[in-house]
Amino acid sequence: MSLRPSERADLRRSSFKSSADLDERRRRRVGFTVEIRKSSRDSALQKTRRVAAAWEAAPSAQAQYPSRVAETKMGRIPPQLAEGLFSGDSSVQVEAVREFRKLLSMENPPIEEVVSSGLVPGFIQLLAREDCPEIQVEVEQVLTTIAFGTAEDTISMLIFVKLFSSPNEDVCERAVWNLGNMLSNIATFRGLVLANGALFLVLQLFCGHAKLSMLQKASWALSNICHFLSQPNFEHVKPALPVLRQLIHSQDDEVLSNACRALSYLSDGSDDNIQAVIEAGVCPQLVELLTHSSSLVLIPVLHVIGNIVSRDDIHIQCIIDRQALPYLSNLLTTNQNKGIIPEVCRIISNIMAGNKEQIQSVINGNMVGPLVHLMQSADFGVRYEAAWAIANAASGGTHDQKRYLVSQGCIKAFCDLLTYSDTSILMVCLEGLDNILKVGEAKKSPRDCNVNMYAQMIEDAGWLDKIENLQNHDNNRIVEKAVCLLESYWSTEDKAMPMPWDDPLSWLVEDHALDFGFFAPQGDCDFG
Repeated sequence: MSLRPSERADLRRSSFKSSADLDERRRRRVGFTVEIRKSSRDSALQKTRRVAAAWEAAPSAQAQYPSRVAETKMGRIPPQLAEGLFSGDSSVQVEAVREFRKLLSMENPPIEEVVSSGLVPGFIQLLAREDCPEIQVEVEQVLTTIAFGTAEDTISMLIFVKLFSSPNEDVCERAVWNLGNMLSNIATFRGLVLANGALFLVLQLFCGHAKLSMLQKASWALSNICHFLSQPNFEHVKPALPVLRQLIHSQDDEVLSNACRALSYLSDGSDDNIQAVIEAGVCPQLVELLTHSSSLVLIPVLHVIGNIVSRDDIHIQCIIDRQALPYLSNLLTTNQNKGIIPEVCRIISNIMAGNKEQIQSVINGNMVGPLVHLMQSADFGVRYEAAWAIANAASGGTHDQKRYLVSQGCIKAFCDLLTYSDTSILMVCLEGLDNILKVGEAKKSPRDCNVNMYAQMIEDAGWLDKIENLQNHDNNRIVEKAVCLLESYWSTEDKAMPMPWDDPLSWLVEDHALDFGFFAPQGDCDFG
């Protein structure tokens, strides 16, 4: 039976709360807020006065007196905050959580007091308040701060993952950001996240039509999950590779940077790790990204490629086959970013540590000349990486390839670096010179008076003094290497020049017979 209009009106009015109730709740809420702020202000003022008095009374103890001291277990937590946290009024709870956030954001926050007082479970309960997203956002920040200060309580932070499915986008994004933030600061949390299957929930965030801001935060969280992984954990992260392959096609620099950083972490490991990254099909796009204008993207891209070419010749060839060398050559000669050039030199150095065909590909790409130039004109870090690249080619290249290095000025570049005090670069240069001088030694012949032309070049240019000076170096390995070079190529013992009759067979093998006309008659003899 339906109600008459007058009855419906009476029923509707009876369901309204009286204005007195509303006024009373508003009065209590305002009074609570004022009390919180007054308590916080008085507490801060008292602490400031105590610190100032201590500094004035005992100047010698200033360095030892802490800026804020907890008087009791909850000395810095106003009782009204805890009461408001568990009140049934949403507006009061929001204000209480907000004050907790401010309290925990100041210098030397009372994190341990909050944890020991048993307030964390209350925050976690409020985190499930889907009817009040404002509370959820504030609580997320509070719990993130607590997680940074107390690693043993990070298990409670897994509640953030549940908020990924929140219908409120702000709550979801904040949860993703908080997770990424914790992962970047607490190493043990990465294993905890993987063990609880949170990676798959993160990967689901990339499905559908996610907002750009969400993609940025989720890709950042994903890159932090991949950071400093142990070998067993790599298997748990492999499902992220197809997603990363898609993300490196993004038009947003932040998403690109995060995705490439994740790939650089995943490729920084064993041959199996690198092979898995290659098989994910990311190499073609990584090579394309070598033309990107932003260093925020370019540097992690170079890190990934550098990791790929750091292991074996097959991986190196994979990058060469993708036509990466012209892009690397262009970066080597045109890019002015100080963070880019060392990475490019390191990649080329790894390629030159490959087989002779791979060394030749660098030579054909006209990169030796720019590398030698960098050895002589760049800052120390770049000089060191460029010297490594040339030294690798001098170690594994053919005699013709090594002679090409000499033609590009590598001997002078190596000798110029012998004045540095850094042991690592000195050893690289001495090893490079040794491998070049071995070619000169192999090419000695009676026709050239049995002289090592490269050793003679060093002596004629006055660079031999630099090697001799290293005999007084503080490092024994440098001293031994310098002495070895001097004894091998500039021995002071007089050596008689070998003549044809000393070893006729060797002499003929060298094809010196062609130097004498009576071994090769030319035309008719005229005795007339």
